[in-house]
Amino acid sequence: MIDRTYEEYKEIVEKHLMDFIPNIDNKSISLYEAMKYSLTAGGKRLRPVLLLASCEFAGGNIREAVPYACAMEYIHTYSLIHDDLPAMDNDDLRRGLPTNHKVYGEALAILAGDGLLTCAFEAISKDMMMVYDSPEKIRKRVNASYEIAKGAGCQGMVAGQVSDIEAENAVASKEMLEYIHLNKTGALIRAAVKAGLYLGNPDDDMIDDMEKYAENLGLAYQIADDILDVVGDPEEMGKAMGSDQKKNKNTYPSVNGLDAAYKRLREVTDMAVEAIAGYYDNAEFFRDLVLRLAVRKK
Repeated sequence: MIDRTYEEYKEIVEKHLMDFIPNIDNKSISLYEAMKYSLTAGGKRLRPVLLLASCEFAGGNIREAVPYACAMEYIHTYSLIHDDLPAMDNDDLRRGLPTNHKVYGEALAILAGDGLLTCAFEAISKDMMMVYDSPEKIRKRVNASYEIAKGAGCQGMVAGQVSDIEAENAVASKEMLEYIHLNKTGALIRAAVKAGLYLGNPDDDMIDDMEKYAENLGLAYQIADDILDVVGDPEEMGKAMGSDQKKNKNTYPSVNGLDAAYKRLREVTDMAVEAIAGYYDNAEFFRDLVLRLAVRKK
């Protein structure tokens, strides 16, 4: 059973977030500053929180999961830096602050993203080296690392990003829209949950149930985000509203209409809750999380 709150998990992440960024010599200090700028700019820390909570849910020791949680946030932050670039979404604001390329220039922003991505796997690899003499611990870590790599790469987030770009200025089918969201946003959320589970002691049923939960949580998160781009408050969101429409992005409201988007949000939220219903109060953290994210204001 999980006794910690979301904020308690988030506090653990914030405390250790810079621990796995290696020392960079003075000749590359601008790279370090650019990486740190986006990494410490705030945010929900949803993915690392999910990883830590899933590890504890599966009976694991979250102290052993901290490098993997931080790696998730490094990967997520790198993806945001690249997503904001002129070649992609061309955004000026992120979390109420100028985007990385607006502060450091496009070239350094690209390299800062690259640096964060490689730091993620450096942190994971270094942790594995510490337990190489324990086959059981290595097995758990290899499984977790695989899920993170798969979720971040061409079978997950990157694939979703490509599909999102290719679908611009065209009307995507409902099936394609769901594919984009399941991968661009949902893949890292699934990876965080499964990696956390593998760092604990899950059985096959728990893995299956939590994967269904994570898939629907990812959809709920993105649909809510799409809706907020239409009806949200710019001050609370920390960015301009209506940007998806201006860029001819395919979103749930643009493809299906706002009412249908709200309906689909309720459906996937209910499916997420149903996936973990058999765990009763033990899954209260995850149930409350998806319900809260579905009605969030930012």
